[in-house]
Amino acid sequence: MADRDYKHVVQDTTNVYIGGRLSYGEMMDIDEIPFKFKTLLSRYILKEVDPETTVENHIFYMTPQDETYLVYHRIKAKFGLYIFDENKKSYVRKELKIEEIVGNQELFDKKDTIFVEEMHIYKLNLLSMS
Repeated sequence: MADRDYKHVVQDTTNVYIGGRLSYGEMMDIDEIPFKFKTLLSRYILKEVDPETTVENHIFYMTPQDETYLVYHRIKAKFGLYIFDENKKSYVRKELKIEEIVGNQELFDKKDTIFVEEMHIYKLNLLSMS
């Protein structure tokens, strides 16, 4: 895999898509990341995790008591995952809410074979955070 795979930021008028292999520190340095999300990063997320942590590594180790989980829950973040399907013998893309990932033992057990493509955030949900 190339160094830049899954390290992207794409926006349209209502959505922000952030690559799953970007570290939180890298996100702080990217101009395309919305200011409101950077504020959430600095106020909440970077107080709990190292700046070198990627979304891909972080979501499987989160607990419902973490402030980061509460932030992602509040902004209704979704995550595009490629999960290997034993029956189809191929990867299947699913978009799951943070509530469906955190505490899911089956996903945790498969975490080494799951690719987190991106985090999907609705801009309107970012505005709801104060």
